[in-house]
Amino acid sequence: MEAARPAVAADRSRLIELAQMERTQVGPRRGGDLWNRRESLRPVPDGVDTALLEGVVIAGTILNYVVGFGVGRVDQLDDGSRLGVVDDFFVEEPARAVGVGEAMMNDLVAWFRGEGCFGIDALALPGDRAAKNFFESFGLKARLLTVHTPLV
Repeated sequence: MEAARPAVAADRSRLIELAQMERTQVGPRRGGDLWNRRESLRPVPDGVDTALLEGVVIAGTILNYVVGFGVGRVDQLDDGSRLGVVDDFFVEEPARAVGVGEAMMNDLVAWFRGEGCFGIDALALPGDRAAKNFFESFGLKARLLTVHTPLV
């Protein structure tokens, strides 16, 4: 049975394992190397520890075993409004497409609403159609494209 719940300190080692798994899987994809260096929970394990202390970490589970995580935080904007930001979202491969990600995202959306956020931002790598489609199923649409070129 898939479910989601707030992560707790006892989940730390599993969250670190999943974050490292995510880093390995994302690295070879277009934009993955820079994402690993800039946008993800890095460095592991410090990023996991920070996420557990600030914002919210949602653990996705199957039969109470953690198979994914979503990290959310609130950005206070200059006009005083609050924007929810999904900093990291990952479900390990065998547990995808069975409802774990949906359960995690539902919990994140509820948390953002409870925090008074007017909207939610999340990142998807270019060419990652599955991630784009997943986020679009929750109403998230592309609002900004970041372009990049390496100099070395």
